[in-house]
Amino acid sequence: MAKVTLTVNGRTVSGECEDRTLLVHFIRETLGLTGTHVGCDTTQCGTCVVHMDGKSIKSCSILAVQAAGSSITTIEGVAVNGEMHPVQAAFKEHHGLQCGFCTPGMVMTAIDIIGRHNGTLDEATVRHELEGNICRCTGYHNIVKAVLSANAEMHAGRQAAE
Repeated sequence: MAKVTLTVNGRTVSGECEDRTLLVHFIRETLGLTGTHVGCDTTQCGTCVVHMDGKSIKSCSILAVQAAGSSITTIEGVAVNGEMHPVQAAFKEHHGLQCGFCTPGMVMTAIDIIGRHNGTLDEATVRHELEGNICRCTGYHNIVKAVLSANAEMHAGRQAAE
């Protein structure tokens, strides 16, 4: 058994796990944060996306012991003071979810996409970058609308200043 210490959603947490425990299982089972979903364990679906040290990763592709010492943000950590993150709000406003299973991973991926593109996103780029996240319900149209809307909202002040 290994002791793993991480900063998760701004809090330092520790737990013991087997050396072979995937980060997604450590987050869900050891830390009790079940918003990060397990879909495939093979990096195909994207339901397990979290941010590790500020970058989007599929938490089914990394061992918990490999993440030791890192800063992890899960879907539970993106809202601030009870207010939804702009991406979460855009998914709600634009009906970017149906069953909701893929939504946490989609939201975490969208936050990363918006952050990396610094406000310069178009539909083709969003569709291309969401390819690693599978949704079996929506057909992606409303997800793409939500990402573009959140991008516009999150960069409105910056664009007005330019």
